[in-house]
This record gives sequence, structure tokens and C-alpha cells, in this order.
Amino acid sequence: MSKRIALGQKLGLSRSHAALLARLQTPEKIQDYVTALRNNAELEGDTCLSVSEVLRRQHAHCIEGAFVAAGALLLNGQAPLLMDMKAEGDDDHVVALFRHRGCWGAISKSNHIWLRWRDPIYKSLRELTMSYFHEYVVQSRKTLRSYSAAFDMRRLDPALWLNNRGSCWEAAFALDGSRHYPLITEAQARRLRPREKMEVHAGKLLEYP
Repeated sequence: MSKRIALGQKLGLSRSHAALLARLQTPEKIQDYVTALRNNAELEGDTCLSVSEVLRRQHAHCIEGAFVAAGALLLNGQAPLLMDMKAEGDDDHVVALFRHRGCWGAISKSNHIWLRWRDPIYKSLRELTMSYFHEYVVQSRKTLRSYSAAFDMRRLDPALWLNNRGSCWEAAFALDGSRHYPLITEAQARRLRPREKMEVHAGKLLEYP
């Protein structure tokens, strides 16, 4: 535990923040913590908060929650991997990745009921991303179109995402600009069936109104 806290402090986190992340020793514990954070509704404009700022303010949206998850994975000896999912006419969604016995899972912060945790049962990132496809929507339209390769946050200076007191847009842009892979063809996109009214109704459920 002390070694994990020391690593966090070396990376620029306060002792209390490093100790908090060091206690999140499994993906399940990380997900529980990220889920418990209030939703960042960005009432004062777009934000991209660092790990330390999320821990200080106790709220997050998807990429901010993914940063926290990556920080906890890093302090606990696992690779801090993120994946970006791009959509047509819709917001991106970012998840933190982990592996168990060769299969991928995802830690996710979402205010909606669909784009959340995924158990480590997927043999490829494409397979994992496809688990989000049907519910990644705007009203009745399915919008998910591509996903990134696993992006190792150790490629970036910790000041860009772990302990920055300002915005972390440079880290977000690096992830956004990383290599992405298409999920479906244009012909397949044209054939997608709109979701039914019951599905649209269910999709309006939010954790934080």
C-alpha cells in the first residue's frame, strides 16, 4: 500500500488522493467508486478535469471518470488503458480497459443506463465495442461507428491528465486523434433498423436528472 501511495505522490497526486486510488485494487472497486461520483453536468461549460480535480470536486463525466479509472489502475500495477468510441452526430464515449484471463472488460462512467461497466468476457476490443452498439443511440438512431486502439496513458505526461489544475484537453485530443477502426460499413449503416418506441422510452432513464 505504501509503495502505491508513494508512486501516486511521485506522479504529482496529493497523499490523500494517492491513498484513495491505492485502495481501489480491483476493476470492480474502481467501477464502484466511479459510479458513486456525481454526474458532471458541465453547467458552466465544457470540462475535461484531471484525476486530482475529479477527486477534489467529486463529480465526473465519461472521460473524466475514465481518467480516474486509469489512475487507479496505474497505481495498482495495471496498464492505464483507455478506449475512445466515436459516433455519428453524437458524443464520443471513453472507457477504461482491463483484462482478465485474456479477455477485455471496461470501466465506464455514464449518466445513461446503457454505456456502463462491461464484464471481462470479450476476446477483442471490437467485440467489446460491439456490446455497446445497439444502445449507443440518439433517440431511435444507432450512432456508434468506430473505436480506438487501446491507448496507454503512460504515453502522456502525468501533468496532462493526473494532476492538472486546469483543463486536460491535450490528453483528450491525443486520445481522439489516435488510431480508430470502423465498426460497420456505409452500406450496413444505411440498413440499420431504428429502435422501437419502447426502447426509446427506456433510454430516457437517467441516474442524475
